Amino acid sequence: MIRVFHGQYEAAAPLIFWAIVLDLLDGRIARMTNTTSEFGGELDSLADVISFGVAPALMAYAWGFSTVPRVGWLAAFLFVVCGALRLARFNVQRQASDGRFFVGLPIPAAAAMVAALVNIHPDRIDDRALAFGCVSLLVILAFLQVSTFRYWSFKNVDLRSRRSYVMVLGIAVSLILVALHTEWVLLILATAFWLSGPLAFLAGVVRRRPIVNPAPVAGTESP
Repeated sequence: MIRVFHGQYEAAAPLIFWAIVLDLLDGRIARMTNTTSEFGGELDSLADVISFGVAPALMAYAWGFSTVPRVGWLAAFLFVVCGALRLARFNVQRQASDGRFFVGLPIPAAAAMVAALVNIHPDRIDDRALAFGCVSLLVILAFLQVSTFRYWSFKNVDLRSRRSYVMVLGIAVSLILVALHTEWVLLILATAFWLSGPLAFLAGVVRRRPIVNPAPVAGTESP
């Protein structure tokens, strides 16, 4: 946020990604060291509101909404509110939900999309049409967080299974691509993840649609 205040968006965006890495590690470290607690879980959510709600919303507003300030701050406020609601729902449903999936877009993934856009185009947006496009995307990300779309949590990935070499190879290739084309790879990954929820829902609707047999033509016998 300090970087954003100084207009250093190219330095602010990567810090969001580092916060995501640390967020992925803190829970696993707590479980490995047997130091998990309800207090830690609540504190983690409070930190997430700041790191993945307030910080990216502030960055998006300062970076892209200068030409649409009124609509921009409303969109940024909506992003923070929906992120807080998403975290509250996660805390309440933590024990009852299917661990393989998240209900609603996780707030770190929403923040990653904002950071990926700023990372690939750190210059401040002065075009009004482009600013409205960024506002629309921020609103979509906000509502996806409080939606009921399911997103894969990756918690059932077992690197010790027989096919773990495929996963390890995929991780290695991803790291190489990130090192070679950091901005574009992060943008593609962030976009693919937030789109995966609505696309999976649509695919499920298509699969569940009943197949209607065509009516027999008059004057013909049914087999």
